[in-house]
Amino acid sequence: MHRVTPVPHALAPALLLALALATATAACSGGDDTTAPASPQGSSGGSSSGSSSSSGSSSGDGGAPGGGDGAATGDTGAPPIDGGGYGDEYGPWAGGAAYYAKFTNGPPSDPSFFPISVWLQDPALAKDYQAIGVNHFVGLWNTPTTADLTTLGGAGEHTMVDQGAATLGLASSNKTISGWTHQDEPDNAQPDGKGGYGPCIPASTIQSGYQTMQKADATRPIFLNLGQGVGNTGYVGRGSCSGIADYPDYCKGADIVSFDLYPINGKLDVGDVPLGVDRLGQWVNYQKPVWNWLECTRIDQANPKPTPDQVKTEVWMSIVHGSMGIGYFVHQFTPTEDDHALLDDAAMKAAVGAINQQIKDLAPALNTPPIVNAATVATTGTKVDALVKRQGGKLYVLSVSMGAAATTATITVQRGPATKVTVLGENRSISIQAGAFQDAFAGYAVHLYAVE
Repeated sequence: MHRVTPVPHALAPALLLALALATATAACSGGDDTTAPASPQGSSGGSSSGSSSSSGSSSGDGGAPGGGDGAATGDTGAPPIDGGGYGDEYGPWAGGAAYYAKFTNGPPSDPSFFPISVWLQDPALAKDYQAIGVNHFVGLWNTPTTADLTTLGGAGEHTMVDQGAATLGLASSNKTISGWTHQDEPDNAQPDGKGGYGPCIPASTIQSGYQTMQKADATRPIFLNLGQGVGNTGYVGRGSCSGIADYPDYCKGADIVSFDLYPINGKLDVGDVPLGVDRLGQWVNYQKPVWNWLECTRIDQANPKPTPDQVKTEVWMSIVHGSMGIGYFVHQFTPTEDDHALLDDAAMKAAVGAINQQIKDLAPALNTPPIVNAATVATTGTKVDALVKRQGGKLYVLSVSMGAAATTATITVQRGPATKVTVLGENRSISIQAGAFQDAFAGYAVHLYAVE
């Protein structure tokens, strides 16, 4: 991801990530070709024959299906939510923000909290990022000082950093440090010190490091970020550690697991993003939060630059498929290096701020279990995936088109009141009759509905 993405070539570091991003076997595809397996969060919403499916109903491989009125909340001990007495059934779920309650010095467990992060940023920029809805700094270039933590805390930011004697000392009296980080992307080929690359760091090493960090401080979660191989099956940057068989073992070495994948910069299928989220959810058996990192800059001058709409699509594909934390990679490496390029791009900065505000507004709903039997989605072409939640007397149907071709979706509410539909953030409402309403989706469009 982040500093550089290892690939089996000896190149200048500034160009390394660009090459790794370009090692794709599939270019950005369109029409009905952008697909991801159904997950317990966002279901496949339709097919070329116009069939329908329950939103969030499939558990995928390795997941326990929801049943009855009980939510599968992992090891949080959170009580089931009754869905207002409508007979809602829930899919597997790690517990939302409530998951963090078991860590006395971890991220907030308040239902209004949804993690929105940036990677490797200067604490001096804390208020700039606070202004666009960021609430977490993951990774810092240097060991933080007391002044750094004061600056971050003053802007309402939390941080996750490397664990060591200095940071353990700071953390003993400062809750701004909300977690500990493993080395970034241990699943990728690692520099061999001779200008080349050796194998990945074994999953057993990550598990051992996890146990060591837990012994030093069990009051904060351990965060692990993995590389793009999680979603990009053809990725060559893992070197001799190719394939995905070892990823479940990596996931045993952390309390929060994430991955990074930048499909526009890397000329990949955008469907690799939700695919990666689905896979991580399955590999942690929906017992731990899954986060993911997305692009918002032209990382290298040779790469395509994502548009604000493409960033929005990636964000909501992630959330619809179960991501419980969104991170932005905000760097640009060439033609000039800019480690906070997002802040220097007025249009993208405004767009990311608007996306983050919607996430913040919806956090209380996002922090409830996914409902698998409250609504169905049917289309006549490109499928539309949806995540269904109920909170505050409203049913939320959070929907995203999974392909480039336009389509029309018919959404049918099966449980609870359904007399009014508001399209959030679009200043419009939709007529609903007998519990069903229709809406047009442009390619990769996002529509977020509140049904009352």
